[in-house]
Amino acid sequence: MATKYTGHTGSAARRAARRVLPSADGPGRVMSAVDRLERATELDGASAKLRTWVKKAPLGRARDALHGRWLGHPVHPLMVQLPIGAWLSAAALDVLPGQRRGAGALVALGLAGAGPAAVAGWADWAELRPPQQRVGLVHAACNIGAVALYAGSLGARGAGRHGLGRLLGFAGLTVVGAGGALGGHLAYRQAVGANHAEGLAARVPSGWQPVGELADFPPGEVVRRTVGEVPVMVVREDREGTQTVRALVEQCSHLGGPLAQGEIADGCVRCPWHGSTFRLSDGWNVQGPATAPQPAFEARIVEGRVHLRLRD
Repeated sequence: MATKYTGHTGSAARRAARRVLPSADGPGRVMSAVDRLERATELDGASAKLRTWVKKAPLGRARDALHGRWLGHPVHPLMVQLPIGAWLSAAALDVLPGQRRGAGALVALGLAGAGPAAVAGWADWAELRPPQQRVGLVHAACNIGAVALYAGSLGARGAGRHGLGRLLGFAGLTVVGAGGALGGHLAYRQAVGANHAEGLAARVPSGWQPVGELADFPPGEVVRRTVGEVPVMVVREDREGTQTVRALVEQCSHLGGPLAQGEIADGCVRCPWHGSTFRLSDGWNVQGPATAPQPAFEARIVEGRVHLRLRD
């Protein structure tokens, strides 16, 4: 005999909801706290002032290097490995006898690596959305606090107060761990540094796909179309009697900005959100903060109709 399913009712439904919704303790409490931090608009005033200062800093081409455009993904997570690794190693030596000198050297090495990592982090932070900037601000505050504790630890060690130096070092490691947890939230929950166009490219149907009549694309204007379910931006270029169609996935790889609303100049499109600039011919990111190229399409015109195919 088949069993009829009636769904959750009464107390059973409430028990099921408690299994799905965040609990008041453990991981649920942590996530609730970070979610409140994302909505903490009282941090926006300080964020606005800091963002203005960071964006006005005369970094020139170094800004793209700090974003990691040369590497193909953000460089900040790579740079933080030095201070975190050095300080974690110092903590390990602090629990072993006769390792005072090595532990002190590692604390100093971590402090030396923290500065460049922080500069790269601030460069990325200035290009984020407000909820991301709020979490990033507290993440940075934790790291600044850790640097202060480790600087005190190094000073205490130099003065021969090794017990205090170890205590301050363990406190610094705890604080930098909290900052690292917020950094993980930024990367894995809020998708900071992720390629926001990669998943869309994977959903583009294979082969040539029709997107409309050639007459539907006025020369020099951006037209938004879809290939399968993926939004694309299409630009028709007419030069010396030659008609060329360029097309890119429309969602910016940096933070998903609408490229179809961007400025077209010199064969490139500039994202209206954060200024990432992509070459229309092949999607190459010629200027950050985007670190990943934009998925681009080949185009052909058959009997007056435009067809697109994702480039390999």
